[in-house]
Amino acid sequence: MWYTGVIIVKELTPKQLRVVCIAKDLECKTSADFTPLKDIVGQKRALKALAFGLEIDDHGFNIYVSGAHGTGRTTAVTQYLNEIAAKDPVPSDVVYVSNFGDQYQPMALLLSAGKGNDLVVDLDHFIEAARNAIAKMLDGEEYAGAREERRSQYERQRNAILTEMQAKAQKAGFALRGTQTGLVIVPMMDGEEVKRSQVAKMPADERERIENRREALETELRKLFRKLQSLERELVQELRKMEEEAVRFTLNPLIDDFLDEYTNYPEVSEFIHAIAKDITENLAIFMGQPGGNVPVPPPQQPSRSISPEEFSKRYRANLIVDNSEQKGAPVLIVTNPTYSNLFGRIEKEPRFGTLFTDFSMIRPGALHQANGGYIVIPVRDLLLSPLSYPALKRALQNNHIVIEEPAEQAGFLSMKTLRPAPIPLKIKVVLIGDPFLYQQLYILDPDFRELFKVKADFDTTMDRSEKNIRRYGSFVCSLVQKEKLRALTAEAIAEVVDYSSRLAENQTKLSVQFSVIADVIREANYYAKEDRKRLIDRKHIIQALEARLYRSNLLEEKIREFIEREVILITVKGEEVGQINGLSVLSLGDFAFGRPSRVTASVAPGRGRVIDIERESGLGGNIHHKGVHILSGYLSEKFGREKPLSLSARLVFEQSYSGVEGDSASSTELYALLSALSGVPIQQRFAVTGSVNQHGEVQAIGGVNEKIEGYFAVCKVLGLTGDQGVLIPKANIQNLMLKEEVVKAVEAGKFHLYAVETIDEGIELLTGKPASEINKLADKRLKEMADVMRDYGTPLK
Repeated sequence: MWYTGVIIVKELTPKQLRVVCIAKDLECKTSADFTPLKDIVGQKRALKALAFGLEIDDHGFNIYVSGAHGTGRTTAVTQYLNEIAAKDPVPSDVVYVSNFGDQYQPMALLLSAGKGNDLVVDLDHFIEAARNAIAKMLDGEEYAGAREERRSQYERQRNAILTEMQAKAQKAGFALRGTQTGLVIVPMMDGEEVKRSQVAKMPADERERIENRREALETELRKLFRKLQSLERELVQELRKMEEEAVRFTLNPLIDDFLDEYTNYPEVSEFIHAIAKDITENLAIFMGQPGGNVPVPPPQQPSRSISPEEFSKRYRANLIVDNSEQKGAPVLIVTNPTYSNLFGRIEKEPRFGTLFTDFSMIRPGALHQANGGYIVIPVRDLLLSPLSYPALKRALQNNHIVIEEPAEQAGFLSMKTLRPAPIPLKIKVVLIGDPFLYQQLYILDPDFRELFKVKADFDTTMDRSEKNIRRYGSFVCSLVQKEKLRALTAEAIAEVVDYSSRLAENQTKLSVQFSVIADVIREANYYAKEDRKRLIDRKHIIQALEARLYRSNLLEEKIREFIEREVILITVKGEEVGQINGLSVLSLGDFAFGRPSRVTASVAPGRGRVIDIERESGLGGNIHHKGVHILSGYLSEKFGREKPLSLSARLVFEQSYSGVEGDSASSTELYALLSALSGVPIQQRFAVTGSVNQHGEVQAIGGVNEKIEGYFAVCKVLGLTGDQGVLIPKANIQNLMLKEEVVKAVEAGKFHLYAVETIDEGIELLTGKPASEINKLADKRLKEMADVMRDYGTPLK
């Protein structure tokens, strides 16, 4: 302990610096002795929210899974969804078929699981059977005889009309002659045809009589010719009707056989009858007879002659969702939630210089495949994909999936293309993201609140209980078995547990960032393999942790080197007025480390203002600036009750060229300020961290382990004197999980740690003088400054 004369600050013992998992307490020799983990660890709250969100069927109760990366959110959610989905019914198959009324709007058929594939096969068989049956019917004697009989009847009627026309022409003195352009009326005289040249030489009155007879004959022939045309139309209509009746008669048994398997699907019945009607209307094309052209060209394709096989594609089915092999409801994880991946697309291919598409080129999206089940989407990727999030909201609001061209959906382009029928949507959407995105979406998007009413919050830690330590062993066992790694010894598992508490930054907690833990075990497995060991031992875990540190701590070593070479000035012995070693944490994303910084304070008469030089230079953040304002509050509370504060104080982090944020240095700055006011030097062997409130209470901060280890490393480089140490807030004792090297140094008396609750405790320890004496000296100096201000009226420059 350190005796100050008034306040006693106890030095922390080695046992307070780190909790240790005892290997023998695990009651195992290796990880193989544990039972593999079957449930999800440490997420009781999240699992309860998940269960509620998945079981409630009301509209809008989709789920947002919130939590830090690496906490096993996706794995846990997928595992839980698979368990629930296995008990749910298998959703319908989805089939797109041609709409013969409008080729641009394909129809959607929903069939029970497995029936979609049956429909595809059955339609192929039906088309083949229909073509064979119709060909046989057309070649049959009965149909051919009926057609021949009707044609003979037509020929007789036609010949009678032609004979009548010839007779009328002869009676009028003309003859009828057939040409390529039709019938021609030719004048006759004495049984001989009269040529035009001969008619032209006749007297005018003779020519007039011939023309009058011609006009009268043309009038009568025109009536007979219309009768002949009517007769031909009747023939065509009757033959067409005969053909249609014969085709229907031929197809009806095939349709009945086909529909025996689809009695519960009226849409299929409508479609197969529509096929029969279309075949009847386009029989020549279907049968490959000469002169057959597509009556209605498929979308985006010019009219042309096509083969019967190609034409028959319009009668087939496009199975976009096949659940024949599905067990329970589908669970789909979408790692790339682009618009097309979610909602499907309409493919096109070049044909004859243009782009061609039809219903057979409709492709499903993830919503189609997960329809009737569950879909998991990373929210950050969803928001980064253009059009995806708004389209997903519309689908959930309207309860159906629409396949559209992305450009058209965005309003950039409008062209005539397919518009497939919407698919009814019944799905539970699970978004996975961090708390920040949840807050932003909840605040800025009213639709989000209505569509994602359930929040499942994943914790980053769990209690370090005996039960949870054993579950950690089960997790290790599961990982080893799943990835075929080497088993861990009990000592290795104990080291993993201790590292987990360090990740959690709490002696009473374990981290549930299992992805980080798993990576450490995988790396340790590599080193065990290199070491040709059958098991992963404690030294391999330590080796993996040290290797991870070595790969990332180049900047830390460079800064330490600068300190050793006195490029960066840090003093770890002696004493100075208004100068103290502060501690901060630098985060590089995958790695964070502590580094000491020299904090200095200067005071002079002024108008009661504490100037934050970091803030004035644009390097200080809002929270750091708040901490400086708190110092003003402390000084006013402590020294300004009977007189106005008449000082101008300046605080700065020396040799700091990047931003400073946070209030963890506010107690450090206050110690420097008190030293500058009182004139009492601070022992430079100490480094300090901790925030402070206006009443002088030292408050907890983050990164306490990194800060202590960072200062220890600097002292080690500059030379351990045996009296160096760090002051931390008492509230941070529970967060200590220091490296063994630091713990051993404390145990050997080479390094010291102290926990303080108030500024008075800290200033006594730092100066070796009672806090009351420091405060009196500071108060005296402030009175002198007040006198100066009163005498001069303005602050000294």
